[in-house]
Amino acid sequence: LDACLWLENWLRKYPGTLLFISHDRDFMDRVATHLVHFDQKQLVLYTGNYSAFERQRAERLAQQQASFERQQARIAEIQRFIDRFKAKATKARQAQSRVKALERMEKIAPAHVDSPFSFEFPVADKVSNPLLSIRHGVAGHGDVPILKNINVTLLPGTRVGLLGPNGAGKSTFMDALRGTGTLLSGERTCGEHLAIGYFAQHQLESLDLDASPFLHLQRLAPTASEQKVRDFLGGFDFHGDEALAPIRSFSGGEKARVALAVIAWQKPNLLLLDEPTNHLDLEMRQALTMALQNFEGAIVVVSHDRHLLRNTVDEFWLVCDGAVGEYEGDLEDYERWLAERRKDEESPPRREVAEGQEKSVNTAGAATLTADERKARKRQEAELRQKLSPWRKKQGTLETRMEQLQQKLATMEQNLADPGLYDDQQKVRLKELLAEQTELKRELEDVEAEWLEVSETVENLEAELAG
Repeated sequence: LDACLWLENWLRKYPGTLLFISHDRDFMDRVATHLVHFDQKQLVLYTGNYSAFERQRAERLAQQQASFERQQARIAEIQRFIDRFKAKATKARQAQSRVKALERMEKIAPAHVDSPFSFEFPVADKVSNPLLSIRHGVAGHGDVPILKNINVTLLPGTRVGLLGPNGAGKSTFMDALRGTGTLLSGERTCGEHLAIGYFAQHQLESLDLDASPFLHLQRLAPTASEQKVRDFLGGFDFHGDEALAPIRSFSGGEKARVALAVIAWQKPNLLLLDEPTNHLDLEMRQALTMALQNFEGAIVVVSHDRHLLRNTVDEFWLVCDGAVGEYEGDLEDYERWLAERRKDEESPPRREVAEGQEKSVNTAGAATLTADERKARKRQEAELRQKLSPWRKKQGTLETRMEQLQQKLATMEQNLADPGLYDDQQKVRLKELLAEQTELKRELEDVEAEWLEVSETVENLEAELAG
């Protein structure tokens, strides 16, 4: 992700003409000024970035009745997710931008109504709570530790995006969660019904190249009917003879789709995804985003696709400097954090003369105001500040309460991670703790909803004051 952000900023400053192909919608949004769409053996030119293309294409498709009906079904599906996600936001810093991002999903949905992909991750047969925990963990390779003092708990519904510079240990941490050799020491406790679905690029190499997509699934469920397997593969755009063809000649994207189909078929309750979109085109990325949104289990994902991260995870963890910890910011904060780390290498020369000229222009502009106008402006600003003060105070009070509730929930999760709590003689205590956890979550959701409303008011007043 940090490399993508660096390239993006470099290309935005490039003075020449640029022609590029990308499956990263955020990258295209910030770099492209025009978009050429290959559609039904024709090239269609759109003015604007990728978001503008989606809006314009959605308007075209919405005029067609058949597409319109499918569009409404997809919008209803996304709206249900928006409603669920609004109530589940668990990080105050991320809540407001998350809601805005999800509301945008409704607008872009019609541009993908003719996508060949439509699948889901079926609900696991059984689920444990917690699913997985690591205490006092040390992860690395051989005798060399990379991450120390790992203390994490994954509950059903936990949705985490891993951030961190290249080489910081994100994949090492993922392998530690899986229970592979990278966990050098510490206690890894698995729930009784833990079922992990793991995806990484090197897994494509472990696929049987002489087997078809159909055979890969049939081996996992020999008694499943042929029609059931074919219907399932159809959601991954494997139809007819293609579903029965050996995957040896498949492209990287097609093999990635086979791997994802194999994972989904096994009904996991914990998904560990290490760069799942590398070989996927935009339509498949959109379908994967939709499937992850509706997945009821836990998710830990590493990805340079900001759209996927922004729309599928509740919180971010930062892997950096030998540690794994919660990251309180959002992706925009992370981008600024990365920029600070490399500012010594890329800091632009100071433009003191230009800044001085700008100040003189601003001063001259201010001097054109009459005394009465200046008094009126000051009076208006004072009134706005007076109006803003109680809202800021209320915002701070709500943020303090959210932090208290989040700390209580964190303590609760640690208590629930105790394996001894799940013994038969502890059933009453376990029931009490789960009920208390439910009540804390309900109160946190109510406080967050109020915080969102107050923050929007504060933001509007601040914008008015700045204007």
